[in-house]
Amino acid sequence: MTEAELLDLRSRAAGGDQDAIDELIENATERGDLDELRRLADSGSSDALDQLVELAGERGDLDELRRLAGNGSRDATDLLVEAATERGDIAELRRLAADGNTDAADTLADLDQDPDGTG
Repeated sequence: MTEAELLDLRSRAAGGDQDAIDELIENATERGDLDELRRLADSGSSDALDQLVELAGERGDLDELRRLAGNGSRDATDLLVEAATERGDIAELRRLAADGNTDAADTLADLDQDPDGTG
């Protein structure tokens, strides 16, 4: 895609053209362009948000997932809980639980009952 085509798509998307938005999301996802997806998500595209969360999760970009979770993305929060659980990151689980995430709190409670993981 040329720069002129990209600018045209962005202009159409800014005017509310859903086809242009969808094409920008698809193109950004294929390129792994978190900035473009972030811009589209911040302008209200839930599809862009979904793709952004997915890409950040695939890349292990915890900072981006934290930013998205802080903005209310349940999917990003779920990925953070999953990653923290896999890494045994008690501090992250505590932070998420303190923010009201019941999955993180449940995981912490399970760890308290079985601290050495022996079952």
